[in-house]
Amino acid sequence: MGPVMLPAWLQPRYRKTAYLFIYYLIQFCGHSWIFTNMTVRFFSFGKDSMVDTFYAIGLVMQLCQSISLLELLHIYVGIESNPLFPRVLQLTERIVILFVVITSQEEIQEKYVVCVLFIFWNLLDMARYTYSMLSVIGTSYAVLTWLSQTLWMPIYPLCVLAEAFAIYQSLPYFESFGTYSTKLPFDLSIYFPYVLRLYLMMLFIGMYFTYSHLYSERRDVLRVFSIKKKKI
Repeated sequence: MGPVMLPAWLQPRYRKTAYLFIYYLIQFCGHSWIFTNMTVRFFSFGKDSMVDTFYAIGLVMQLCQSISLLELLHIYVGIESNPLFPRVLQLTERIVILFVVITSQEEIQEKYVVCVLFIFWNLLDMARYTYSMLSVIGTSYAVLTWLSQTLWMPIYPLCVLAEAFAIYQSLPYFESFGTYSTKLPFDLSIYFPYVLRLYLMMLFIGMYFTYSHLYSERRDVLRVFSIKKKKI
């Protein structure tokens, strides 16, 4: 009796590809659902839909952003070859804004800035995950490659400005309710609005490093893509 042959997708060399493809597919479906839901709700209810954006799709957004933390593990164990620090900065921005600023303050959840942020995040992620999903199986399209490497240039700075505005709007509520502010031993205390103001400055410093990284990545990807296209 001869050796049992495993299907190609179960062989060790294909497991990484299959796993990453499924991960990117799940993220693409999640963000596409969010964006489609927001679009349909806006055309159905107009500006009223923007007020309850978080109540309608906040749970799915939280799920997608939580799953995205796996990308740090991917980089750490070598499944993905991206630099770790820029990805940490990008994920930290969203985790802080979504879970610390927006989720903890119901008053912020009704602001228009939440809808704007979700739109920006999903535009970037739909392009990125579509490109990554196809790239992992060796498929590439010129338009999609250019879009995924270019869309962030106008949108990412707008994301940071919207995130900063969300923090600014949340400060009075953190001051009034004392959320996350606490007293420590030896007459020490943490006043969370001060922490947010400090993070607000760090947000723009982090934007510089992230923008520089994304620009370098764009230059390298488009250069390699143009070389491959010429060879074909």
